[in-house]
Amino acid sequence: MSEIVFVSPSKYIQGKNALEKIGKHVKETASKKPLILSDETVWGITGEAIEKSFKEEDLAYHYVEFNGEASWNEINRITDEGKSESVDAVIGVGGGKTLDTAKAIADQLDTGVIIVPTTASTDAPTSALSVIYSDKGVFESYNFYKKNPDLVLVDTKVVAGAPPRLFASGIADAMATWVEARAAIKSNSDTMAGGKTSIAAKAIAEKCEETLFAYGQAAYKAVKEGLVTQHVEAIVEANTLLSGLGFESGGLAGAHSIHNGFTVLEGDIHHLTHGEKVAYGTLAHLVLELHPEVEIRKYIDFYQSLGLPTTLKDLHLENASYEDLVKVGEAATSEADTMGNLSPAITAEDVADALLAVDQLSKS
Repeated sequence: MSEIVFVSPSKYIQGKNALEKIGKHVKETASKKPLILSDETVWGITGEAIEKSFKEEDLAYHYVEFNGEASWNEINRITDEGKSESVDAVIGVGGGKTLDTAKAIADQLDTGVIIVPTTASTDAPTSALSVIYSDKGVFESYNFYKKNPDLVLVDTKVVAGAPPRLFASGIADAMATWVEARAAIKSNSDTMAGGKTSIAAKAIAEKCEETLFAYGQAAYKAVKEGLVTQHVEAIVEANTLLSGLGFESGGLAGAHSIHNGFTVLEGDIHHLTHGEKVAYGTLAHLVLELHPEVEIRKYIDFYQSLGLPTTLKDLHLENASYEDLVKVGEAATSEADTMGNLSPAITAEDVADALLAVDQLSKS
């Protein structure tokens, strides 16, 4: 019997205006000159608060602007700059690809890493892995690290000020957590952490879905008004902490492998977020797993209330050929991905048929 493995970040902090104390938290990690990675837009939102906090703690830092893609070329570029500046930690501030890149850079530099998500749009922040893409945004691989982040710091005021679409995308990404972990447990598959699912991870994944269904719609309405309510706090925790722990120590399966399959296509589907594509992948996973229509409709209705894609037209794939959908299936069922945790018997054609079936169920 394989070992049970449960992993997590060393510390998780969440709350309104939490960013104002980032300097204090960085100082506690004993870093004297971290590299801060962020894109231009995010730095415009967070830079003033970070600079003020660092100044209060008399801390230096080196800022590098992220170019937008979590690719090896970008990772190596910033790693080289970090070496030349003799940084002793990496702080990623932004969305999923920024954070995944920060983790990869810290691994290359053999330093600690602090993660500051500015949206609740993915479950990337807490994990000890990155999703690596080509420079053109095509999924290439998962990259694994020896430890999880030293600190994850989430300012819910910043998160609530981000576009509501990103908040909904995070709910969709998190909604895949229990769907996929349940499949991995059923098939006795290894998790992303490298062992079997613990009771703790199972409980966290289940609680994640329960929280999303209970508070997701109310929280989405609140962030549309820029409000930080208890509903918002609950969903930020579900999107970030519960989903992050649940997927990494619980397991991935069909939903994320289908998302990765979508990256092989050309066209407007690339204008969709990670979570939006995962939402459709989750529905296809449920079809492949033979769930009753009434249960699948529960997810469809929930996604539609948040403006998430549930039809091929929503994915900008209404004109895609069956052969295009088979290409998605071929990528999703590759040995490098996680479809085998649902069932190794699933074929590319099975995935294509499930994508079409979701479209029909959503339109019926």
